Amino acid sequence: MRIRLNGLYKELPDGVTIDALLTLCNIERAGIAVEVNREICPKRLHAVTALADGDNVEIVRMMGGG
Repeated sequence: MRIRLNGLYKELPDGVTIDALLTLCNIERAGIAVEVNREICPKRLHAVTALADGDNVEIVRMMGGG
């Protein structure tokens, strides 16, 4: 399947979960938010939320500043 991840297209196996995507992309889980098709997905659902062909995924890292 093909998704759009942070604006770039990425090919993934069918049925990949958000948790698996983070692992495949070597993304540290601390301090991130994941949005799928303009909806934030709670961290507690990352392991059970499967992505679908055409999904638009945005991964945002929280940063402090001042």
